[in-house]
Amino acid sequence: MELTTDRCLIRNMKVTDIDDLYQVYSDESVMMYIEPVFDMQRTKDFIQVTGLCETPLVYAIVWNITGRVIGHVIFHSYEKNDYEIGWILNKDYWGKGIAGEITDSLVEYTKSLKGFHSCVIECDAEQIVSKKIAIENGFVYERKEGNLERYRLVFD
Repeated sequence: MELTTDRCLIRNMKVTDIDDLYQVYSDESVMMYIEPVFDMQRTKDFIQVTGLCETPLVYAIVWNITGRVIGHVIFHSYEKNDYEIGWILNKDYWGKGIAGEITDSLVEYTKSLKGFHSCVIECDAEQIVSKKIAIENGFVYERKEGNLERYRLVFD
């Protein structure tokens, strides 16, 4: 997949993305609600298993101005007729509207796919910013399972 937003390119991951992604995944503030920080080997394994697999679960987010990878987007078939959307960004890019921009582009892309009628965003109940981005993009709270909250956007 290759999708361009106003400021980013969403593309398949490459092995050469490891250094940029390690900067993201090794940051405690970025990974606070996700997983323990990654070392270089865990970063490499993550790219292999989730990004370089036959049907990727995550894609690289490239900042158009510099060409550097600034994080990843979760984008994959979730349940029968919907796609999951999520993001992990280098903290230097927080607060710039990038996650909302990416979400909007992926929602529009999903609408163009046959047989899909909604998108979901799941996040830790304490991830206030992620919940705010979901709501600002038209997602509606659906339910809580454990410590994860699910938001859904159903297409007309």
